Amino acid sequence: MASEATTLDERFRDPNYTPPLAQAIPLGIQHVLAMFASNITPAIIVSIAAGFSFGSTEMVYMIQMVMVFAGISTLIQTVGLGPVGARLPVVQGTSFAFIPVMIPVVKGAGMGALFGGVVIGGVFHFFLGTVIGRMRSWLPPLVTGIVVLTIGLALIPVGIKYAAGGVPLMGKPEFGTFQHWGLAIVVVVVTLALKFFTRGMLSTAAVLVGLLAGYLVALVLGMVNFGRVGGAAWFAVPNPLHFGFEVNAAAVIGMCLMAVVSAIETVGDISGITKGGAGREATDREIAGGTMADGVGTALSGLFGGLPNTSFSQNVGLVSMTGVMSRHVVTCGAVFLVVAGLIPKVGAVVATMPIAVLGGGVIVMFGMVASAGINMLSEVRWNRRNMLILAISLSVGLGLQTVPEALQHLPATLKILLTSGLLPAAFLAVVLNLALPETD
Repeated sequence: MASEATTLDERFRDPNYTPPLAQAIPLGIQHVLAMFASNITPAIIVSIAAGFSFGSTEMVYMIQMVMVFAGISTLIQTVGLGPVGARLPVVQGTSFAFIPVMIPVVKGAGMGALFGGVVIGGVFHFFLGTVIGRMRSWLPPLVTGIVVLTIGLALIPVGIKYAAGGVPLMGKPEFGTFQHWGLAIVVVVVTLALKFFTRGMLSTAAVLVGLLAGYLVALVLGMVNFGRVGGAAWFAVPNPLHFGFEVNAAAVIGMCLMAVVSAIETVGDISGITKGGAGREATDREIAGGTMADGVGTALSGLFGGLPNTSFSQNVGLVSMTGVMSRHVVTCGAVFLVVAGLIPKVGAVVATMPIAVLGGGVIVMFGMVASAGINMLSEVRWNRRNMLILAISLSVGLGLQTVPEALQHLPATLKILLTSGLLPAAFLAVVLNLALPETD
């Protein structure tokens, strides 16, 4: 019996092993649970930034599309299309990294410009796959840590606004009431309890279960409105160019620059999967194929009103924890995502979640992004040079985001790019790291 168990474990470490459906389906759904909340949150944030009301038809459609194309992009990674796809258990979804760029683009240029940028950025991302190996030296832990830390810090105010009741309530007596904060606190407390006092799937999906707990409390308090769920269809196909398509310089430049950041993140995730799950380095073909799959998935998603796709780091941790390297396990999860996304009622139910409940989850998720950046920076040798690079990059990036009026005399395109916070911080970190001498 012990011999059989060992053989089974070794089989699961083979990316090409196809386990029985009775094992593959629950393992695949576990991957979906680990990424679900993080995947749909950017769609809700971008919808609100675009002026769509919470739970509106347009928000529901975008939630559908991020699920459908996260599933399709994951299938491209696991199954592969010629040279495209890592053929590893890589889960795709919309990264929080894009939000600081997408929000100013939506507010300053509109939805058509955003999706034009997503599609063109996806094509650019695809071609990065052919040269990605040469760019890795540009991004040591100092630079990647600054970029990830900036993403987290730039997004934290969004979580606080949501937890207090959302942007539409700002300036009104209802904003910041205990009723809203109470829901957010329930989510945070349940998430922490599950993460640290349980094991297995409950611990892995702690944020999702925390959101469900907050949702149930809101339901008991009568804060959930199911009015639009009944009118949602049971099945709907993606609609090409649903939000329009416009070529806007700020959107295109922003998304192409973010493609570089996303590509480097994917290289790290693929390396993490092969090291954690198989104890080996990723091959050049796996890295190139995975990066190209990011680009194809992003371009397809943008054509139908979905958001950019990249590899999900939390699922890398799941592979390391379980030791399951079978790509076909993740394929099962991808099929589940596609099916759920084609059912508008699923998106409509998600959109009934009160914004304060989402705020609790977002506080945890965005805080963890900042923590991941600090963890990367822990590998850095902190001399005066590196401290100055961190200081200048963060000060300029977050400062411009906080005081966008300081750029009122710049052209609109530059203003949108610089007020994202992330792009100026990333640009300064890369340039200063290359330009400043290593010795003090």
